[in-house]
Amino acid sequence: MAADAAEVVEMRGALLRLRRTTGLPVAFGGLVEPGRGQVRISELSGTATAALSALAVSSGNGLGGKAVALARPCAVTDYSSSRQISHEYDVAVATEGLCSVLAVPVVVRRRVRAVLYGALRTAQPLGDRTLTAAVQAARDVEQALVVRDEARTLLAATRAPATASPAAWEEVREAHGVLRALAPRIVDPALRAELLEACGRLAGAAGQEPAARDVGLSPREVDVLTCVAAGATNAAAAERLGLRPETVKGYLRSAMRKLGAHTRLEAVVAARRAALLP
Repeated sequence: MAADAAEVVEMRGALLRLRRTTGLPVAFGGLVEPGRGQVRISELSGTATAALSALAVSSGNGLGGKAVALARPCAVTDYSSSRQISHEYDVAVATEGLCSVLAVPVVVRRRVRAVLYGALRTAQPLGDRTLTAAVQAARDVEQALVVRDEARTLLAATRAPATASPAAWEEVREAHGVLRALAPRIVDPALRAELLEACGRLAGAAGQEPAARDVGLSPREVDVLTCVAAGATNAAAAERLGLRPETVKGYLRSAMRKLGAHTRLEAVVAARRAALLP
């Protein structure tokens, strides 16, 4: 999958968070080029030169390439003298004046999609707290990429004919439920709004009348109905949405009242007729 502007923005934000949470003065990174097995360093933060810019790091080579090949974080205390890595990129690293370096892969569905680096200009061990913070920055990117991938799938489904097979629609409904559950956890308001818009487009893709949609359900009521439509109990819905079971029960009761439904099944059917669920 080709890199897009949104993915680059996610990388840029992750590098800033990495520097802020670790205290490392330098951070850089890039996305894995599809089909080529190499990372192209595209984002630099705190660097003093352009030596690392656009550097292509092949899988298995150097510290970042090792992180790609192993799909796990790697670190060295003195890059130029380390025997744990190969040294194809020593000139670029030395030009920037880096010594202690860590590299953390961004792994989505068992595939490395990017690498984040953090570095010091002195040779000293990078502690567990620093590595943990760097891994968390990579996890943030992973979550954002997962959501964007699912959103693309969701948007593609909205363009499919309303006569799609029942099995296909069940897959669409499952994806819709996953994304509705993810949306409240997304910190980036623009990404969250984009995701919810995609969910809304999918919900209306079955050809319901737009005028039937305005029944006044809150986003959380729709989230709960989405879980119910997937067969979840109140307890399961609560775990999925990060709520208390009593809170889920309250949302469901409110949604049923607004939809004029007397049972959970009736509520789901009414929500689908109102184009609130796919």
